[in-house]
Amino acid sequence: MTTTEIFLVAMLIIFAVPYLIWRIGRTDYFAPLVVVQILTGILLGPGILGHVFPEYYTFVFTPAVVQSLNGIAWWAVMIFVWIAGVELDLRKAWQHRRESFVTAGFAMVVPLALGAGVAWVLLGQAGWIGDKSLPWQFVAGVGMSCAVTALPILILLMEKMEILRTALGQRILRYASLDDIAIWGVLALVLMDWARIGKQAAFLVLFAVAVMLYRRLMRALAECDRWFVCLVWLAAVALGADWAGLHYMVGAFLAGAVTESEWFDQERMDLLRHHVLLTLMPVFFLSTGLRTNWEVGGPMVFGVAAALLVAAVTGKLLGVRLAGRVLKWAPGEASIIGWLLQTKALIMIIFANILLDKAIITNAMFTALLLMAVASTMLTVPVVTPKLMKMRELLGRSS
Repeated sequence: MTTTEIFLVAMLIIFAVPYLIWRIGRTDYFAPLVVVQILTGILLGPGILGHVFPEYYTFVFTPAVVQSLNGIAWWAVMIFVWIAGVELDLRKAWQHRRESFVTAGFAMVVPLALGAGVAWVLLGQAGWIGDKSLPWQFVAGVGMSCAVTALPILILLMEKMEILRTALGQRILRYASLDDIAIWGVLALVLMDWARIGKQAAFLVLFAVAVMLYRRLMRALAECDRWFVCLVWLAAVALGADWAGLHYMVGAFLAGAVTESEWFDQERMDLLRHHVLLTLMPVFFLSTGLRTNWEVGGPMVFGVAAALLVAAVTGKLLGVRLAGRVLKWAPGEASIIGWLLQTKALIMIIFANILLDKAIITNAMFTALLLMAVASTMLTVPVVTPKLMKMRELLGRSS
């Protein structure tokens, strides 16, 4: 078979297998299609199916096919991260700054500290820290992985539970937006290359100047032109960030963060996010699965993943509960908010991919983080749905 034909076989597998599992298995309640796609990527990777059927793996995922899939995955995740940046609404967070900063601060710092504790223990064991990582970079990177909230997936889950447009849903978005800014800020610090500090400083200066020109241009354009210009802007900023050593995904987020959501029709932006998830991101999920590896860590990978899951979920719930006490929330609110904010799939996977690209973590650590992200996201809907129903019943009785 030609490379093109094998590539199309890979695309057929990527789109058919997770859809069939999701639809026939009716997994939507505990595992949305996005989560099934991530799990399928892991299943199809070298750690499971590639290990059991190595002939299948070497036939389908040739170097040429993997390179082609990676190209699609890079562009898909850049668009997705750009959308995440655009969807940040920091003005509303500033309007409610005491509540937002207290909640976001506790929700990030506590799981970060617990995750960093797990990473600190792993420093003394071989196979987890990357070849190019300093100990503090590894500890900070893994700790922040436990603090991540996946804003785009959080939006999808809250839409499904019909709370996105409610006062509670908008509050949760404010908290997640502030945590998103902090997460990418810490990542930029972790990726700081002191040997290339001049390049990075030059990029930030040029970026600041370019932002002023870009924003002025976007305000002057019609919306139909803004869509094209923002894609040029996305590619340019991602290129600059990667050239400076900050990684192209950091650039993609910066490109979105300085782009105003009000410049675009909200329905069209929602459709773009939906179509990117539908048509492009499954390729990224498979590419992520191809990077999983159990050989180095063996069964320990699952132990580390479990420890990280406990640190992430417990830390998020404890942090939000502390915020609730400070802010005197109603009973039950902290639990619902804490479980929703620990949704991690996608953004945490993107975060972990960057750490792996920069050799801050190993493939074994990447696999553990990936398993943690999937498990934490799968817990969200089954845990939150009955809590929401109970809260609505209480509100109905009191009214």
